Amino acid sequence: MNIHEYQAKQLLRQFNVPLLEGKPVFNAVDAGIVAYHHFETRGISTIVVKAQIHAGGRGKGIIYDPETNQPRTLFGAPLRGVVVIRPDEYGNVAHKAYLAAREMLGGKLVTHQTGPEGKIVRRLLIEEGADIKKEYYCSILLDRSRSVNLIMVSAEGGVDIEHVAATAPEKIVQVHVDPVAGCQPYIRRRLAFGLGLEGTAFRNFLDFIEKLYHAYEELDCSLVEVNPLILTNDDRFIALDAKVTFDDNALYRHPEYLDLIDTDEEDPLEREAAKYNLSYIKLDGNVGCMVNGAGLAMATMDLIQLAGGKPANFLDVGGAANVERIANGFRIMLSDPNVQAVLINIFGGIVRCDRVAHGIVQALEQVDVRVPVIVRLEGTNAKEALEILRSSGLNFLLAETFEDAARQVTAALHQSHAA
Repeated sequence: MNIHEYQAKQLLRQFNVPLLEGKPVFNAVDAGIVAYHHFETRGISTIVVKAQIHAGGRGKGIIYDPETNQPRTLFGAPLRGVVVIRPDEYGNVAHKAYLAAREMLGGKLVTHQTGPEGKIVRRLLIEEGADIKKEYYCSILLDRSRSVNLIMVSAEGGVDIEHVAATAPEKIVQVHVDPVAGCQPYIRRRLAFGLGLEGTAFRNFLDFIEKLYHAYEELDCSLVEVNPLILTNDDRFIALDAKVTFDDNALYRHPEYLDLIDTDEEDPLEREAAKYNLSYIKLDGNVGCMVNGAGLAMATMDLIQLAGGKPANFLDVGGAANVERIANGFRIMLSDPNVQAVLINIFGGIVRCDRVAHGIVQALEQVDVRVPVIVRLEGTNAKEALEILRSSGLNFLLAETFEDAARQVTAALHQSHAA
């Protein structure tokens, strides 16, 4: 589960993680009011207006008009997802914040993470400026390969950390933390030494990382990322940006997190799938796939790729799937307009193949299917399931093996492209 930057900072503030003062706004008038009352009247002459979307790279991203698809501008320059406001010939801080918010809200922000389709900006964060001596990177996440937490820091902050990892991995300091022992002082010192810190900056970093790790654990996060983590001119460490992702398996302990969901930022098909507890993730491919089990799902997606297609989704109906759940999953999968063919690949272990077959038939009776549907069922009651499909009177392509399924997917895609 993802949340906005301003929401992440509100949570981190509860654990005394050092942050700048900021206020979320949802319209241009409020942006001007906040800029005046909370900052300008207090002598703060530099503020930052930050677009709030569930994607990174906002500072480099461009905001486009969603109707004309032309870049929006502010004071003669392309409008970006992060705007620094200072008083000048264009007006005071409050007036300029109003103008910036007016252009940003409702615009389409395109970053390297959103892709060309971008995301509509509906929320902003107005935040005070900061004197930055140096920018760092910091994140805490679960290393699933070792079943322990991992803290990563780098002196190369404020840039795409993926590029740093690919080109200069030695610049990223990684320290594993046993969740039982916790973030011990020697771990914090090792991270600080790795960043080359000393003196007051060294001591302030130790305090910062202790508080951030405590927040990570108490909030049941799967990721806390601060990029950039800034060192100010007086050697304080402050989280200039913050990304928090929750562990969905722990949401039962935090029902309040449900109030943080921004449905505008979620894919509508993923949101619909969540109503039925379906593991569905929309992708950008052309072949829909329904499977049971994450391992089989990954193998099926590889199969689709090797067959010349691209997976349109990850859909795991699970081991306890009933007819209604399978029917809803099939309906959601076919709601994707990019799907040109469907591959259903089920191994009947816990879930019986005949139950899957009944679900598919029920779904096809409710949904207008205009793409080829390839079905491979193996395992418990597979023969009965195939008989159910054959006697349904509906049009299926039945595959007996993985290779046969791949061949039929390839043929279906070629037929679609030819049409």
